[in-house]
Amino acid sequence: MAGRLPDRDIAAIRERVRIEDVVGEYVALKRAGADSLKGLCPFHDEKSPSFHVRPNHGLFHCFGCGEGGDVFAFLQKMEHVGFVEAVEQMADRIGYKINYEGGGTSVQRDRGTRSRLVAANAAAHEFYIGQLRESEAQTARNYLTDRQFDAAAWQQFGCGYAPGGWDTLTKHLLRKGFTVPELEAAGLSKPGRRGPIDRFHRRLLWPIRNLGGEVIGFGARRLFDDDQMTAKYINTSETLLYKKSQVLFGLDHAKREIAKGRQVVVVEGYTDVMAMHMAGVKTAVASCGTAFGSEHLSLLRRLLMDDTWMSGEFIYTFDGDEAGLAAAQKAFAGDQKIAMQTYIAIAPDGQDPCELRQHSGDAALKDLVARRIPLFEFIVKGYLAQYDLDSAQGQVEALRRTVPVVAQITDNASRKAYATRLAGWIGWDDIQMVVRRVGDEARRNRTQGNGSATPARRAGAEAPAQPAAERAAAPLNPNDPTLLPQRHALAVALQYPALAGPAFDAIEAEAFTHPTYVAVRSAISEAGGTALGLGGAEWVARVADHTDDLTLRALVSELAALPLPIKSIDDVQRFITGVLARTQEAWVGRQVAELKSKLQRISSTEQSEAYMALFGDLVALEQYRRSLQAQAIGNSGDFVGN
Repeated sequence: MAGRLPDRDIAAIRERVRIEDVVGEYVALKRAGADSLKGLCPFHDEKSPSFHVRPNHGLFHCFGCGEGGDVFAFLQKMEHVGFVEAVEQMADRIGYKINYEGGGTSVQRDRGTRSRLVAANAAAHEFYIGQLRESEAQTARNYLTDRQFDAAAWQQFGCGYAPGGWDTLTKHLLRKGFTVPELEAAGLSKPGRRGPIDRFHRRLLWPIRNLGGEVIGFGARRLFDDDQMTAKYINTSETLLYKKSQVLFGLDHAKREIAKGRQVVVVEGYTDVMAMHMAGVKTAVASCGTAFGSEHLSLLRRLLMDDTWMSGEFIYTFDGDEAGLAAAQKAFAGDQKIAMQTYIAIAPDGQDPCELRQHSGDAALKDLVARRIPLFEFIVKGYLAQYDLDSAQGQVEALRRTVPVVAQITDNASRKAYATRLAGWIGWDDIQMVVRRVGDEARRNRTQGNGSATPARRAGAEAPAQPAAERAAAPLNPNDPTLLPQRHALAVALQYPALAGPAFDAIEAEAFTHPTYVAVRSAISEAGGTALGLGGAEWVARVADHTDDLTLRALVSELAALPLPIKSIDDVQRFITGVLARTQEAWVGRQVAELKSKLQRISSTEQSEAYMALFGDLVALEQYRRSLQAQAIGNSGDFVGN
């Protein structure tokens, strides 16, 4: 049974920790008054300091982006950890013993065990680093230098060497005061015939760290041909600290760049991560001893700040063979659970990033990332390559195979755009027929709640197009978080038309991705828009009168009475500004994605004029999008569900 953190301990830790010391590890602070220090905000880019720390109050606040709170809030935002872990880290920092409540006597022992395991891993890492400098580790050093990693790179990633001998590390750590149960619990030792022995022998090692920078395990690579007892790569076994499905190698180095640039590059191995970072691609990470999974995805999603209105770039690197296609299909299935643009980067000749850097230099890795293509495009073209598209039969079979794939794209605008492109790739003249079939398939997916039916069976017959009223009546989940900003935008237009005003009227119907919300937006426009000057029941009735659909009329009434997450009348305008900016930003984001896709299809050398024209449009849209993001962030406050 887990215990809880007592309020008195939280308060005591907060009081004893000097917030200026913690913040000062991340931000250069200068005196700005009797009880104020200031510096450049770590949460947004700025040229002049607007980030202030109040030591006597134990608080920080940025007057530029609005971030603020106590030392725990700062650590949570900087290290991307939960509240409990932030408190425990600060307790460790000042040597404070937390007396957990409600968990019995085992809770404090568990807390102590964790600290001991962290200390054991740290001591083991120090030992392994020292061993890498010994003569026995020459093969390990050669392995690194042959891959163009110098001593600075070894030090940056903490590379080490596990020496020969059955219990060299174990004896070393026992002499330092650790016990055999602790070493086995940390995954550093294991039972042998004559006592405990080391887990790793004669291997090159990489430390695996959590987001707080603590060493929680190791990855080890075989170096010698006579070492045939185990796999080429082995990792620390699952422990209290190390859960392979919840950690990523290199994330401690990459987390701030990922959060800052909203981009992550997923590679397959330790040396691939090193190669990417050495080449300047500092957002690269890799899974440790397991396939990349949903928990890894959730972890990165938080770092990318991926929610219902902000997006990031998720770039996978896979081989271009059948195994790569299978991995891409799995990634695509997972991608439908996140709201971000997902890409794939394929190195030439089946090389991994480390090999590509060896043969072609740092610039080749940067170019690899720059030449990324949408993941779905890679999947579809992989399928199309299996058919003879010069024959009518081949085109029909290819269409049956790929329509269900395109229909899985959840974003309505992107799905329609890629359905059009699919027709071109196949060489199908009737573009609208392909778009219609993709739309029908997507609607069946939503109705049946299953997007994985057999392609040949479900895409074999062409269904007639649904009328507009029928499309508008498609099932709508009012609690769908991806649609919540759109729902709130419509609600504020009905409840506060004078305050929503031109900002709402400037949002096109295409910004609303569900047919039902599109219909409500159209009714508001047809009623004269918020600029008409009406309000209250008269305004709601006027909007409702512009549709004969009883379901839509009921929804207009529902939205007009919908409780909004606004705590006081003073927060109304801030909420409206934020939610409208979010809705507009999501739409602009889809336009940005489409422009990026077009740029990838145009040669910058052979079609320079067209390329530069599109690039200029992209720059303008990106700038507009950033301004909308700033409005949304600056006015989001602490509204629940906004």
